[in-house]
Order: sequence, then structure tokens, then C-alpha cells
Amino acid sequence: MSNPLKQVFNKDRTFRPKRKFEPGTQRFELHKKAQASLNAGLDLKLAVQLPHGEDQNDWVAVHVVDFFNRINLIYGTISDSCTEQSCPIMSGGPKYEYRWQDEHRYRKPTALSAPRYMNLLMDWIEVQINNEDIFPTNVGTPFPRNFLQVVKKILSRLFRVFVHVYIHHFDRIIQMGAEAHVNTCYKHFYYFVTEFNLTDNKELEPLKEMTSRMCH
Repeated sequence: MSNPLKQVFNKDRTFRPKRKFEPGTQRFELHKKAQASLNAGLDLKLAVQLPHGEDQNDWVAVHVVDFFNRINLIYGTISDSCTEQSCPIMSGGPKYEYRWQDEHRYRKPTALSAPRYMNLLMDWIEVQINNEDIFPTNVGTPFPRNFLQVVKKILSRLFRVFVHVYIHHFDRIIQMGAEAHVNTCYKHFYYFVTEFNLTDNKELEPLKEMTSRMCH
């Protein structure tokens, strides 16, 4: 990573501490394997494929946590220009508006500002990935039956962060010299969710044209 990018992405501007994998665990080894593929410059389409002999749920869990950390960091870098005033509605251009819904305060889909939506989203994902019943850390502890269902919801909502950043804040990304890094992260995410069918096509629609140019 070039020096300007190091300056941008090493700032501690994420909303919350990164979720890390415990050394010595199977997840840590899978995380290292995934990182090694990326660092070796392996084709991203190949890098996301399930390694021989590995459990798919473990592989998916490692990537969900990694994408959460990376996307959280990307949004953190532009969050100073994503305000209640600049982004009063969480959207992806005039055609797409994202409403927040959860099991607590917002029982019905509710229109919120982008920064409010992002805060709720990152908080919600953090709760999911730190829940041992959903993301068990002990080897041998089975994943719940609804694991992939939860993962799909997490990844669909994380995709909306890309949509908002690309459509409303990409000038800021370019200004910081971070375009190549964000594009690589997006491609990695896109190839992963399509490899394992973890996001509905309608969620991918807002960036369809850009994706067709970027991800061949």
C-alpha cells in the first residue's frame, strides 16, 4: 500500500475496534490463508473460492468479519463529509432509498439520515459477529441453522455502504487517493457474495453498470 493510502487507512477512524481472530484457532489460520492469497496478488475470483478440505461456514464467517472491518474503515474515512445535512436520507442516488429496521426501536422500516443508518448498521453487525450462538469461535461448535440467513442480511446491508459511498462520496475517496484500494475491496466483496450466492440480485442493482465494467 502506498504511503498516502497508509495515511488514509491507518487512521483510527473506524466506529469501533476491529474484531480480531484469536491466534492458534482454526479461524485465525483461515484468515491467514485468505490474506496470503490476497497478498500474493492471486486473482480475486480465485482467492474467494473455498480452499480444499475447509468448511464453508468457517470460510464465510472469516470473510464476513473481514469485510465488516474493511468496509467500516472505508466509511470511517469519508464520515466527516457524510453528515445529517449532506445526507439527510440513507440512499444510493435518487432511485434507491434504504430504510432501517431492527428488533428493538425501529420495528417498521424507517427513513433515517445516512450517518444515523451507518451507526445503527455497524452496531447491529458488531452484535451479530460477537454473538457466540451465531458466530461460534470454538472449533467443533456447530453453526446455527440460520447462519447463512443472518450472513445474507449482514452482507446485503454492508453492500449498501458501498452503494452510498460510490454514489455520494466517491469524490472524497478520489481526493484522498484511495480509489484503487476501495475498488479492490469492492471487487473482493462482489466476487465473494456471488461465489456463494449470499446477496440477492436486486440488492446489487444500484451498482450494476459500474460492476459490469469493474468485475469481468
